[in-house]
Amino acid sequence: MIRTQIQLSEEQARHLRAMARREGVSMAEIVRRCIDTTLQGRNADAGRKYEAARKVVGRFVDRSGARDISARHDDYLDEAFE
Repeated sequence: MIRTQIQLSEEQARHLRAMARREGVSMAEIVRRCIDTTLQGRNADAGRKYEAARKVVGRFVDRSGARDISARHDDYLDEAFE
């Protein structure tokens, strides 16, 4: 484990102490659990976003017929703003 220091508001500390007491664990354990839950949620969100993006690849056609947008996206963007 790596020791670290954080600052909490009085209300956060009060809720954290109460939760730790109810669950019979340390405040540090509650913080670790919260961090794990948050990190797992972000990984799941990233996976869902990647899957959604993967599903739309190739489903749309450029109205002007361009087929090299991934290679020349900056050129097309320049043209769009001229």
